[in-house]
Amino acid sequence: MPEPQIRYETDELRLLFEVVQALEGASDISDHLAATLEMMARYTGMMRGMLTLIEPNGQDIMVEAAYGLNTEEIKRGRYKLGEGITGKVIATGKPMAIPKVSEEPLFLNRTGARDLQKEEISFICVPIALNGKILGALSADRLFADSVCMDEDMRLLQVLASLIAKAVQTRQDFIAMHSAVMEENRRLQYLVHNKFSQDKMVGSSAAIRSVMEELRQVSSSNATVLLRGESGTGKELVAGLIHANSPRAGRPFIKINCAALPEGLVESELFGSERGAFTGSVASRKGRFEMAHGGTLFLDEVADMTTLTQSKLLRAIQEKEFERVGGSETIRVDVRLIAATNRNLEEMVSAGLFRQDLYYRLSVFPIILPPLRRRRDDIMPLAVHFIDKISEVNHKKILRIAPDAITMLMQYDWPGNIRELENVIERAIILSGAEGVIDCRHLPAWLQPGGTDAANHPHASAPAEEWKKRVADASTANGNGANGRRADGYGTEEEYGREAAGPFTSTEDATLEEALNALEKRMIMESLEESGGNMAKAARKLGITERIMGLRMKKYSLDYRYFRKGEGALPEPL
Repeated sequence: MPEPQIRYETDELRLLFEVVQALEGASDISDHLAATLEMMARYTGMMRGMLTLIEPNGQDIMVEAAYGLNTEEIKRGRYKLGEGITGKVIATGKPMAIPKVSEEPLFLNRTGARDLQKEEISFICVPIALNGKILGALSADRLFADSVCMDEDMRLLQVLASLIAKAVQTRQDFIAMHSAVMEENRRLQYLVHNKFSQDKMVGSSAAIRSVMEELRQVSSSNATVLLRGESGTGKELVAGLIHANSPRAGRPFIKINCAALPEGLVESELFGSERGAFTGSVASRKGRFEMAHGGTLFLDEVADMTTLTQSKLLRAIQEKEFERVGGSETIRVDVRLIAATNRNLEEMVSAGLFRQDLYYRLSVFPIILPPLRRRRDDIMPLAVHFIDKISEVNHKKILRIAPDAITMLMQYDWPGNIRELENVIERAIILSGAEGVIDCRHLPAWLQPGGTDAANHPHASAPAEEWKKRVADASTANGNGANGRRADGYGTEEEYGREAAGPFTSTEDATLEEALNALEKRMIMESLEESGGNMAKAARKLGITERIMGLRMKKYSLDYRYFRKGEGALPEPL
C-alpha cells in the first residue's frame, strides 16, 4: 500500500476517534459541533464546513455550526427545503458532490463566503439522518485539485454525519422536552399564583354587579371581548377573570401592552420573528400569538396600533393564521382574543385612524367598565382591600380610617380611578403613624376641598368650556348626534350631565336636606340602572311604591328610558 494512502487512513482514524471522544464527553452538544468541524479542517485540509439543521417547522434550514465563515456569513446561510445543493440534499436524503461549484447552477453561494471568480472549489454535501429521518446536512468545500479523491471525501463525511446524527437528535429531543416542561411550568405557575376569581372584583354596587353578570355570560364562550373604560378601571384584571373562568383556564394567558412598545416592535412581538429578520435578530422567536396557543391573548391599548399592524391583526383574527416577521411559513393558532382601550374607537374609525372592519371584529362582546365615580359605594371596600394588601407588604398595621378621611375619599371624583385610589392608600399607609389610623393629614392635598395643591394635580378639574367638550365627546361615544341630542329623542346628554353632577362633586357647603336629596337621587339612579329602566323593579328594590318612584324621578328630572340596556352610559362630569 502506498505511503500517502496509509497516512490518509491514519489521519481518518484519528479524526474519527477525536470526534467520538468529543461528542461522548459533551455536556452541551451545541458547544462541540463547531469543534467537530475544526477537527475536520485540521485533518482533511477542508477550507470551509457547515452543519445545517431543519427548523421545527420542517421547511426552513439554518446553519447550526460552521468553520471558515464569519458571523454575517452564517446569518445569510438560510435555505428552504429543496433550495440549492443543501436544500436538495436534505429534501432527497441523497449526497451530492460538485467538482467545480463555479460550473454548477444549483450552487447558490448563499453565505457569500466564496469568490467563485477567483477560486476553483469543490463542494460535498451529505445528509444527516437517523432511523430514516433527515435532520440536516454536513457539507465541506476545498480547493479543487485533480489529486483529491471525492469519493473518499464523501465517504468520510457520511461516516462523520452518522456520528453526529445521534448527538443532533438527542439535542433536538432535549430542546423539545425543555420547551414542553417550560410551558407546563408556566401553566402551573399561573394556576398557583395568578388565577383570578370573582373575589378579586371588589365591590357590590349596581354598576359592578352589572359588569359581573356580563362576565358570567361571556366567560364560558370563545367570543372576542372588547373592554372599554377609562384608564385605571381594572381592564387587565377583568381580562384575567374572563380567562380564569373560561374553558381555557390553565392554558397560557398572554398579555401585551400595544402602547408600551415602539412602533417597529409591535408586529414582531405579536407574530414573532425569524433569525436574521432584522438587526439583532440572532435567533427565531415566538410571538405572543404563538405563546397564547390554546389560551387567551390580551391586547391592552389596542387603539395605539398603526393601521398596518391593524390589518395584520385583522387577518390573524379572521383566518387564525399568520407569518413571522422575516418568515414565509404560515402558522395556525387557536387563541381567544380580549382587547382593551380607553380611547373613543368610533371617533378613530371616522377619522381613519382605526380600521372599521377590525373594530367590528373586536366588538363582538363589548363590556364597559364604570369609572370609580359611578360606583362610589365601592370606594370604601376597595380602600379596605388595598389597606389589607399594602399594609402587609410594608409591615404596618392599619386599624381604621378616620371619619374625616372617609369623607374626603367619598367626595373625590377619582379621575385616575382604582389605580389612583390604590396609590393614595399606599401613600397614606406609609405616612401613617404608630397608632394605625389613616386621617386627612395622610391624604394628598388635592383630595381636600380647596386644597392648595389641587390645581397641580394631573387630573385637576377642567374649566367649564372644557367640561362641556368632554360631555359632548361622551355623547358621541354613546351614539348621540352631533347636536348632542340622543338618537332616541329623550333629551340631551347635557341635561342629564347637569343633573348627574349631583351630590359628590362637592358637599362642603351642602345643607342636610341637600345631602339627603343627593343620596336619594343617587340611589334611584343606581336602582334604575341595575333594573335596566324597569321602574317597578327599581321601586321594589328601594322599598317604595311605583307612584312614589314616579314622583321622585320627576323631582330629579330622570327618565326611565335613559336607563334601558343598550341606551348608553350616563355621562359624568370629569
